[in-house]
Amino acid sequence: MTDISVEISAELVRALVSEQFPEWGGLPVRPVARQGWDNRTFRLGDDLVVRLPSAEGYVAGVEKEDCCLPLLAEHLSTPVPEPVATGRPGEGYPFSWSVRRWLPGGTVDDAGQPGAADAVDRTRLAADLGAFLTELRDVPAVYGPAAGRHSFFRGCHPSVYADQVENALHVLRDSVDVAACRAVWAGALTTAWPSSPVWFHGDVAPGNLLAVDGGLSAVIDFGTCGTGDPACDLVMAWTYFTGDERKAFREAVGLPDDTWRRARGWALWKALATTAGLSGPDSGGLQARVLVEVLDDPVVG
Repeated sequence: MTDISVEISAELVRALVSEQFPEWGGLPVRPVARQGWDNRTFRLGDDLVVRLPSAEGYVAGVEKEDCCLPLLAEHLSTPVPEPVATGRPGEGYPFSWSVRRWLPGGTVDDAGQPGAADAVDRTRLAADLGAFLTELRDVPAVYGPAAGRHSFFRGCHPSVYADQVENALHVLRDSVDVAACRAVWAGALTTAWPSSPVWFHGDVAPGNLLAVDGGLSAVIDFGTCGTGDPACDLVMAWTYFTGDERKAFREAVGLPDDTWRRARGWALWKALATTAGLSGPDSGGLQARVLVEVLDDPVVG
């Protein structure tokens, strides 16, 4: 949700662009079909996209992406957004905002929707995403931001959200298998990343993955990226993939069982917190279904 008084609209974007980047002032502005929580996104002509943080807590991601995306792009074979310009507050909008190069493809969560370009080959996507995350971990981490508040603690140990898990289990004590949840959570808390910090994306979700011809074509929205424990990037094993797709993802990622136990803990935390009403709405009951998947399938052998 936004914490600003001005409506983030195409009219606002048009005014900001015309004032600060008059060379683009004549380009059409239109919102993208589906919006996320952190930013409001608009097409600017055919080749550019404008992203405006929806609340103060997401503003730091603009500067971080400006610094990190060029570095990551040098090492990744999968395209990531290319920073083009950074705007300043204006027209009543209080935050910095960004202009990026538009990347072709539809989001994975658009696949199967009316008007979607094509379907996603989910097993292929699992392998593609695993390969991307493997490449991401290999990017030199010396200049990457250490995990912390800026990444909403993604990349840290999942125990950072232990209080929220306990609160959620109390709220849901009559509707979930508390003992099973505690067993999964204990498995996550008794392991730790044993190596030097590596790059993580921080929000690997269908809405941040673009697909063309059924496979992964680009990864977007690096506002929560950083360096630390990569376990947080594996939650799609339970939030999206199923059965053999999970196995393909596990194999392509190439990480040990302990990392997957922490990843399962991350998925458990989000499912519990959301279902209990502690972390945003559970749109369509998605996280309630994820909780079932998390308890049923540990992914590890």
